[in-house]
Amino acid sequence: MAGVEVRDERDGSYMSVNSAMTIGRLAKAGSVPASTIRYYERAGLLEASGRTDGNYRVYGPGELERLRFIRAAQAVGFTLVDISELLNFRDGAEDPCGDVQEIIGDRLGELDQRLKDLKRLKTVLNAYLKRCRSDHEDGHCEVIDDLTAASSSPATK
Repeated sequence: MAGVEVRDERDGSYMSVNSAMTIGRLAKAGSVPASTIRYYERAGLLEASGRTDGNYRVYGPGELERLRFIRAAQAVGFTLVDISELLNFRDGAEDPCGDVQEIIGDRLGELDQRLKDLKRLKTVLNAYLKRCRSDHEDGHCEVIDDLTAASSSPATK
């Protein structure tokens, strides 16, 4: 493929095949499966730079950087909706700091709620374990009885 150029569908420019990557090469370079790249494309987070004459997707260094940005943002808890906004800010906004702070604040609020929920869940599970250890009868488990009763009550359906 040396010496071949691929047309960038976004701006009509050409890139050399040396800098162009197939979806497989992009996936390997970004440490993700190709299906993840296709998913990000469907979600509007990533798009191929162009197509080969054989209609294969090709990606350039910018798409690899964008893929790594997406993965880094996911790693710290941003949702794909958040990441889409962050990418829009990164790609166009002059001073996105206020908007980014708002997104971070929203994520922190959700995280605080999840931590409260997890703490409550830990308390319940510790109480169940304590009951199991102290009230153990052969062939009978009060925790299973409690869960069975809770699953048949209208409040949990």
